[in-house]
Amino acid sequence: MIRYFANHPTAANLLMVAIAVLGLAAAPNLQRDSFPELATTEVEVRIAYPGATPEDVEDAVCQRVEDALDVVSGLRELRCDARENVAIATAEMREGEDIDAFFNDVKSQVEAITGFPERVERPSVTKLERTRHVASIALTADMRDEDLKAYAEAVKTRLKSDARIAQVRIQGFSDQNIVVEVPAAALHRHQLGVTDVQAAIERASLDLPAGTMSTPGGELIVRFKDQRRTPTEFADVVVVSSRTGGHVRLGDIASLGTEFDQAEQAVYFNGRRAALLEISKTRDQDSLRVMDAIVELLERERAIAPRGVQLEISADSTSNIRERLRILVSNGGQGLALVLLTMWAFFSLRFSFWVALGLPVSFLGAIFAMQWLGYSLNMMTMVALLVAIGILMDDAIVISENIAAHIRRGKSAAQAAVDGTLQVMPGVLSSFLTTAAIIGPLVLLSGKMGEILKYLPAVLLVTLVVSLVEAFLVLPAHLRHALAKRDITRQGGFQAWFDARFTAFRDRIFIGSLRRAIRQPYLVIATLVAVLLMSVATLPAGWLKFQAFPDLESDVIEARILLPQGTPLVRTQEVVADVVAALEALDTSFTPRQPEGQALVQNVTVRYNTHADAYESGPHLATVAADLLPAGTRDGTLLEMLAYWKQAAGEHPDVLSLKFTDRERGVAGRDIDLRLQGADLDRLKSASLELQAYLRGFDGVRDLSDDLRPGKPEVRIRLKETAGVFGLNGSMVANEVRAALRGSTALEVVGSSETYDVVVRLAGQDLAAIDDLHNLRIRTADGQRVP
Repeated sequence: MIRYFANHPTAANLLMVAIAVLGLAAAPNLQRDSFPELATTEVEVRIAYPGATPEDVEDAVCQRVEDALDVVSGLRELRCDARENVAIATAEMREGEDIDAFFNDVKSQVEAITGFPERVERPSVTKLERTRHVASIALTADMRDEDLKAYAEAVKTRLKSDARIAQVRIQGFSDQNIVVEVPAAALHRHQLGVTDVQAAIERASLDLPAGTMSTPGGELIVRFKDQRRTPTEFADVVVVSSRTGGHVRLGDIASLGTEFDQAEQAVYFNGRRAALLEISKTRDQDSLRVMDAIVELLERERAIAPRGVQLEISADSTSNIRERLRILVSNGGQGLALVLLTMWAFFSLRFSFWVALGLPVSFLGAIFAMQWLGYSLNMMTMVALLVAIGILMDDAIVISENIAAHIRRGKSAAQAAVDGTLQVMPGVLSSFLTTAAIIGPLVLLSGKMGEILKYLPAVLLVTLVVSLVEAFLVLPAHLRHALAKRDITRQGGFQAWFDARFTAFRDRIFIGSLRRAIRQPYLVIATLVAVLLMSVATLPAGWLKFQAFPDLESDVIEARILLPQGTPLVRTQEVVADVVAALEALDTSFTPRQPEGQALVQNVTVRYNTHADAYESGPHLATVAADLLPAGTRDGTLLEMLAYWKQAAGEHPDVLSLKFTDRERGVAGRDIDLRLQGADLDRLKSASLELQAYLRGFDGVRDLSDDLRPGKPEVRIRLKETAGVFGLNGSMVANEVRAALRGSTALEVVGSSETYDVVVRLAGQDLAAIDDLHNLRIRTADGQRVP
């Protein structure tokens, strides 16, 4: 085949053009991502248990879920996280199983559980898929929180109307409720309880079909329609009626309004209250195209936004992709130029051109193969292409130089092209097979690490295969025409000067050293063994560090704040203010080093009730994130910046954890997780503290923490022996206390963009201390109320 293509240049050109055309056609459709997509292997079961402590959730929910899922086929591991108000169980599937069948099995088993307590809500079962975040849009405006959320919903609707935007999620707000707060004095005056007010609202706010009736004019649908939807409409509900026609309306005894369910669920962008629209892509979308669509749509939104409304892009995850693409193109161009210049130093420019042409042709062939195999252009595949640059050019140089050597021996161009290629073919193929044998087994790695790493050897080997096809079938035909005898012997002034000195170096120094090495083989072998042993010794000695993945210079850094549960929001805000002040000091210190004096910190986002490592929620959590200048532009490393930020923030005695880190991508996360198991929580906590103290003795260990943290202080209520005299039982008292503290949900109201719960509860000032619990009045069996 080599002889055929060498003697038929048209066939060689057609093959080269076909590879190039296929690659150019595939390039626009090649998906660009930060990391390869991972197959879904986990199913999450989330079960809400309002008002329950983690211990209650463990006993009432987690144990039942674990028992039910223990029989699921294909289950590798089951974890159930008991938190305040919710249980989150994660079922991990064994490799090779079908995720759809596994999901259906888990869902069926969960839905079959019948022993949950009455207040446990319907379980939610979902597949855990990797979030494909592209960027966020921070929306700030001088308006009420309710109006800001409504405007963010309108922006979300307009964004999703564009086919290029698949997923938009609004962050910074919890669910809204219509809240009815009744003072204890008003309830006592009218001999009412919170549950009585709830029942009155439910009776007065109805939308029910009553049937149909036949009339001479036809059938009519009869419907009772008196559904209340706003606080003003609910204020008109009659709570108490007298026989004389007097009425006590809800607005007479209670305050009504709308409020967010969790006040701590808030986002601030550059110091202003914000709505954060997080935009994600589907599995098949290109990250850079989605980002281009975001920029385009953002300009349109800015043009129609009211005065005072600002929209800014934050947490752009595509910056690293663009940077790696720039490096790939730059390195490819540099490699092409170096090959061209090196070959030109020995041969004609036309000869050098055909040798260098193998690089873009091989890359185009690899791009077509990647698109055909369903691979994306991501961090792993780009690394493979970068590694391939040096290897594939070596093969082309070896073949072309040997063909030139055969020309110098007096052979014809056609014969030299065939003989030169065939002579080095075994060596080139052996080199390829050696590379395949070393790097190929990475394709067989299992687990999530294997899912990521398999793309590197696959793309590298595909690129090398394409380069071998080009080197054996296309290159000889081109060099047959380029290596005319006059081209070999004809040299310019620089080429003649360089060739003379290179020949002198080869004959006098290199060949002389080679002869001495051959005469002393044992010394050479001993030296090589010594170098090998010293190289291996650098690993256990700690000189050469091991890391599964290289550190990518992220463009976002974070401070993750964790205080004890029960910490009020105002204390968390104080710690956040100190961390933000330290960030401003970092910006002041590093900005003078940046190109053209640009500010290092571009944007600052504060998220309350958010902590990526805490696996809990509440006002005691917060995350401060900073958008930095792009990695390719800024001066200084992330390690320097994070160390400065941490030192400037100082110590906070009541803070359990304050972690300064970059925002991880791909399969990143905590570097090391250790799991301790046992039934005694006190012994587990002691073991954890002892293990942490031991690990702190190692250099480089930082940010140690565990997830067995104290919960909120608890007030426990028990009935007195005299409670039976009043006809009271534990259930009656618990329901009254729950309604007064947490608020009872009377009904749901469907609004324009979301569903509102109607919550009736005791006014906040009437339950501000434990003494107020002692004085809380409970309805007895005869209708009286006792403390």
